[in-house]
Amino acid sequence: MGKHSAPKRKSRSPFALVALVPIGLVAAAATAEAGHQLTESPTSQVADRAPATTDASPEPAPAAAPVTAQPVVAAPAPAVPAPSAAPEAVPASVATGAIPKINWEAYHAAGSKLAQELPGCGISWQLIAGIGRVESTHANNGKADGTGELEIPILGPVLDGSLAGNNVIHDTDGGALDGDPNFDRAVGPMQFLPSTWKHYAEDGNGDGVADPQNLFDAALTTGRYLCDGNLDLRDPAQQVTAVLRYNNSMEYVSNVRGWAQGY
Repeated sequence: MGKHSAPKRKSRSPFALVALVPIGLVAAAATAEAGHQLTESPTSQVADRAPATTDASPEPAPAAAPVTAQPVVAAPAPAVPAPSAAPEAVPASVATGAIPKINWEAYHAAGSKLAQELPGCGISWQLIAGIGRVESTHANNGKADGTGELEIPILGPVLDGSLAGNNVIHDTDGGALDGDPNFDRAVGPMQFLPSTWKHYAEDGNGDGVADPQNLFDAALTTGRYLCDGNLDLRDPAQQVTAVLRYNNSMEYVSNVRGWAQGY
């Protein structure tokens, strides 16, 4: 459980599809019209008329105007878009079930986003996964829907001093996140204290809400928290400093890093 606390909201952009009119349909219509003009006989219209007198020479039929078929110009075929890059293959830890797929997607998304926005931090998705494993066994082994929302909210013990080894932490959020208006409880799969969540909260799945009970939000917020203070987590010593910030215990650090290295 971290000493963890607000933050930012993000939006998504829609996209539109453009319909193409098949050139073949236009060419076929033009060809049919030209064929109709060439085969229709103008004498069929004259034959329907009665002659003016019986002894008069039949009036010659007017010559039909020549019909010239219009050539059909083939249009260039539309460009075929290049295939998109293949998605990254899931790691062995996911294939074997050590990490549920929805959890890995949340950890991986957080690591990728932070690599772009905070390249100096050097955080890996595996370290975030190590936190998730130690704090909640990957949200009780992936009990979440496709958006990362937990099936059952995860709440830590009431921090009223009754449990050995836990500090007394009086309420900081009016019970909004943990349901307790008197004392705080750690919340979500990454077990943030309400005050820490309020300070670092991130919207990881782009729904406009930063929810500690959502895998994507919790994973991205965990990464932000570990990277805070311009730490470079590629340096083992600074990585230890970051994880100790989450829980001030070297045993905890060893557990998190051990799982991360295994993943």
